[in-house]
Amino acid sequence: MDRALVLFWRKGYQATSLADLLAAMGIGRSSFYAAFTDKRSLFIHCLDLFAQRTTGLIDGASANRPPLDALQDFFERSFVGTPSPRDHWGCMMVNSVTELAGVDDDLAGRASQYLAALQKRFQMMLEDAGAAPAQAEELAALLMLINEGIRVSSRRRLPGEQLRQPITATFRLIRSAVA
Repeated sequence: MDRALVLFWRKGYQATSLADLLAAMGIGRSSFYAAFTDKRSLFIHCLDLFAQRTTGLIDGASANRPPLDALQDFFERSFVGTPSPRDHWGCMMVNSVTELAGVDDDLAGRASQYLAALQKRFQMMLEDAGAAPAQAEELAALLMLINEGIRVSSRRRLPGEQLRQPITATFRLIRSAVA
């Protein structure tokens, strides 16, 4: 499952062939169909897993830090530190929305629902940091736009520092708004 997730994340749903999946997963066609039914079903499982792991990252950071520090850490962790090939893959949920909107609206919608839930999580954390509910909703929408933009920009292979600057500026603005 992890190998399939990585393949879908890196290449996208449409560019990932069944042959790619079988090779990456190290299984035969009959085993694949017995376990997953079809490529679309496997993709849904992988998208669900990616969303679950993303939520786990934010929840893990918020368990030990103040909410704004945890939010900023969530954004920075993807782009600052030890370079990895994954730095330029973007976000599987954002990638899926951009790739599949108008092509497979059900899959794009599923990814979009996960992004909406993540935005709601941002909003709750902003409220925990002291923002009024309406202000937290507005700032969470801003954070989601920044998140989506940075994830798409990361696919351009921009240097980490170029991605970090808007994160730092955004959180400087958010901290002053919430203070």
